[in-house]
Amino acid sequence: MTSTELLADSPAVSTEPARTADRRRWFALAIVMTAAFMDLVDVTIVNVAIPSIQRDAGASFSQIQWITAGYALAFAAGLITGGRLGDIYGRKRLFLLGIGGFTLASALCGFAANPEMLVASRILQGGMAAMMVPQVLSIVHATFPAHERGKVFGLFGAIVGLGAVSGPLLGALLTEWNLFGLEWRPIFLINLPVGIAGLILGSRFITESKAPRALKLDLVGVALVTLGLLMLLYPLTRGDELGWPAWGFVSMSGSIGVFGALVAYEKRKAAQDGSPLVELSLFKVKSFAAGIAVQTVFGVGLGIFFLVWTLYMQTGLGWSPLRAGLTGVPFSIACSAAAGMSVQKLVPLVGGRNVLQAGALVMAAGVLLYLWESDRYQLAIASWQMALPLVVMGAGMGLIFAPLTDTILSEVPREYAGSASGLINTVQQMGNALGLGLVSVVFFGSIGDRLTGAEVGPAFVNAFQNALGWVAAVMGLIFLLMFALPGRAAAAKSTAKGAVSDGS
Repeated sequence: MTSTELLADSPAVSTEPARTADRRRWFALAIVMTAAFMDLVDVTIVNVAIPSIQRDAGASFSQIQWITAGYALAFAAGLITGGRLGDIYGRKRLFLLGIGGFTLASALCGFAANPEMLVASRILQGGMAAMMVPQVLSIVHATFPAHERGKVFGLFGAIVGLGAVSGPLLGALLTEWNLFGLEWRPIFLINLPVGIAGLILGSRFITESKAPRALKLDLVGVALVTLGLLMLLYPLTRGDELGWPAWGFVSMSGSIGVFGALVAYEKRKAAQDGSPLVELSLFKVKSFAAGIAVQTVFGVGLGIFFLVWTLYMQTGLGWSPLRAGLTGVPFSIACSAAAGMSVQKLVPLVGGRNVLQAGALVMAAGVLLYLWESDRYQLAIASWQMALPLVVMGAGMGLIFAPLTDTILSEVPREYAGSASGLINTVQQMGNALGLGLVSVVFFGSIGDRLTGAEVGPAFVNAFQNALGWVAAVMGLIFLLMFALPGRAAAAKSTAKGAVSDGS
């Protein structure tokens, strides 16, 4: 099936629901964006509080690993299924179920009586996020006409920019303040008022949408995709801690066979009843297939950078979590500003692919500038000296994120919005996990095993510079991959078709 045929099959939306939703769609957008921000913050907020959790709860190193890894694994493994469930049973329904479950799991994390309960609650929290997050893009795709989605994805990119740095900063503040003597617990409890408000307002302002024809949940597909993702991501997540055992490489290699079996089964399932878990025909759409490839590699670069950046500042330079968090504020501001401007102003002017490629080059330039400053100032580098490279990097990331999401979804029919959204989030999580796995090679591989106190700082600075070189190379690869994305003329044609398909 070609992209034209997919678009032709995209169901038109009646004008009456569109008028009803019109008055409420911006309220709905604010609600789902808040939920997306809550998830983004929750992914990173825990890292800052780990020493407090270890000290106060008596968690072992293995349990600390699972507090972070358990969330990531449950989240990644459930994203595709969560997106498809939204298509079948209704995106609003799954979003409300997800945000309600996420809020409950946050309460369980905050009131955890022991490390084992905290680990179990974090796994539940990741699973609930996997139901909630795919519905965000799906609801946007189904609620807003094509000509408004650029503005919406610009706002979405701005939220991502804020979430990328707000998590560590918020975690540092909440932990340092030790509110009511609760130590680390407020990092989870802060989700309660936000989640409850999202649940109440979402039930009122979000308009329900689902696939226009009856679909069935593909249980075999769910089992295969979950097994394949766990076989790939579990060894990547825990490989460094376990010393990269041989079974981990066997598991990762075996995941290729599982994904192959998934593709074969999904083709047969689509031919039988048209209800596959993964809509493989989406990969025949050039903008979707190429955008997914870019998204995966981009996730690798982000996975490497954000972890080594934290280690560099807190362990290498000896900065407090609060200082490290405040140092990242220029990055967050620049990313949000560039994301908001990219889709609304720059894409109509020069085309989506040009903006995306410019973003890759700008981010690479920021990385190289950071590398140069780190090498020049070594341990004496100050927060204000990092501001310029971080602003350049943040602007580059903002120029990539918002237009990329818009490009990937530009030719996706509403019928497949949930499946497509789940895939977008899943490949980014896979890329992040691969990036985190590569940290042991590109960062820890440059650090000796037995370092004296005086050797730690210089070793971490050198390892950070090595990792930045890898991140710059990833940005170069992304720049080349972006040539596979539709050009300006093709994108404009796609947008026009989308507007017709939406009845706008």
